[in-house]
Amino acid sequence: MSVPLKERYFEDYRAGEHFEFGRYPVTESELIDFARRFDAQPFHIDEAAAKQSIYKGLIASGWHTGSIMMNMLVEHFISPLSSMGSPGLDEVRWPRPVRPGDILSVRLTVLDTRRSASKPDRGLLRLRQECLNQHGETVMSINATVFCRCRSDASTDA
Repeated sequence: MSVPLKERYFEDYRAGEHFEFGRYPVTESELIDFARRFDAQPFHIDEAAAKQSIYKGLIASGWHTGSIMMNMLVEHFISPLSSMGSPGLDEVRWPRPVRPGDILSVRLTVLDTRRSASKPDRGLLRLRQECLNQHGETVMSINATVFCRCRSDASTDA
């Protein structure tokens, strides 16, 4: 597709498209700071306690990982011209922990596109979003539905 990601409208997405982007280094201090504010479980904030946990060391909160992935989506994928938000997420998973020093990126697949029958100014994209570590291992995955503004109103196209 010749339309840059940040300039896309609903009509520019195709089911089956794959994208990979981003590079985010996770630091220990950021991991602990986030957890202290939002998810203060011992394996997120206390190295000694984390070593005694099932994780054998500090790990990021899953919500921190999701925030990092969202940041990369905003920086590299979401079009400011057409993004209309999301009605929700499905199948949120954290199959591997994120640790200090990991470098995260995003792999995204367009699963389906459907123009809204009731609101012709928008379409719905179903996306598979995966956050990967530097080894290409999935550390978080989400199926998302997002609203995307159409370039043209279907009711005026006829």
